[in-house]
Amino acid sequence: MPQPDSAPLSFMPSASEPLSAVHPPKLAVQAVGKTYVTRGKPLVVLDEISFELAAREFVCLVGASGCGKSTLLNIVAGLVPPTTGEVQVDGMAVLGPGADRGMVFQGYTLYPWLTVAQNIAFGMQLRKLPKAEQRDRTAYYLNVVGLTAFAQAYPKQLSGGMKQRVAIARALANEPEVLLMDEPFGALDAQTKEQMQQFLLNLWAQTHTTVLMITHDVEEAIFLSQRVYVMGSHPGRLTHQVSVPLPAARDLDIKLSPDFIAVKREVLHALRQEH
Repeated sequence: MPQPDSAPLSFMPSASEPLSAVHPPKLAVQAVGKTYVTRGKPLVVLDEISFELAAREFVCLVGASGCGKSTLLNIVAGLVPPTTGEVQVDGMAVLGPGADRGMVFQGYTLYPWLTVAQNIAFGMQLRKLPKAEQRDRTAYYLNVVGLTAFAQAYPKQLSGGMKQRVAIARALANEPEVLLMDEPFGALDAQTKEQMQQFLLNLWAQTHTTVLMITHDVEEAIFLSQRVYVMGSHPGRLTHQVSVPLPAARDLDIKLSPDFIAVKREVLHALRQEH
C-alpha cells in the first residue's frame, strides 16, 4: 500500500466486478481535489480522489475526523465546488445542487413549523410537482418509513430516530439517483442507532437507491455497505477499498459473526496505518 507521500490511488471497479463492468457507473468521482487558501498559503484538503458507485450499490466511506469526508460529500452534493477534477451522475457533470442527489445530514434539518407530511413534501413543492403526485409520494414514503400514523405530527413531538426517518423519507420522496448521507445517526444513542441501521438496510432493500454514506463508525459501515472506502488524512485521500462479503439480508446479530469480525479487522488495520 502506498505511503502518504505516494501518488494518490484511484479506486475504479475492475472487470471482475460485474455491476460496474457491465453497466456505466451511477456515480463517478474523477480526480477530485480541494484546496483552500489560508493566510496566503494553500491548504490541500482533498488530493485527487477517484472512485465509482454502480447503480443500486450501498457504499460507506470511513476515516478519522478531519480527513475531509464531509468536504468530499459536499462536493458530490454540489454544495462545494472542487478545485480540480469532476463528479458525474449518470455521465452528467455535477455543477451544483440537483434533484438527482438527495442529502441527509447528521442534524435532523426538519422545518419545525411543518408537519411530518409537509416536511416530506417540501422538496416536491419546490419542484412544483402536481399536487396529486405530491400526495401519492408523501403517502408512499410515510408508509415506507413507518410513520403514517404521525403524518400530522410536528418534529418536536418525535424522537431522534423518528426525525431521521422523516429526513430520509424527504430525501427519497424526490426519487434521487443517489442518496448522500453525512453521519446520519451520529447524534443518536447506541440502541436507537442500531435500530436505525437495521431500518436503513431494510429500506435500501426495498428501494435499491444508490447510497454513498460517510461515517466514523466502522461497524456501521460494514453492516450497511457492500464496499468500504478508507480515507487517510493531511491531505484527504483514499487509501484502501475493502469488500464486504456478507449476505444482502442482514440482522444485527451478524456483527458477532466471524466473517463480520474479519472485515472489521481489515478496516481497522487500514485505519491504523494512517496514524
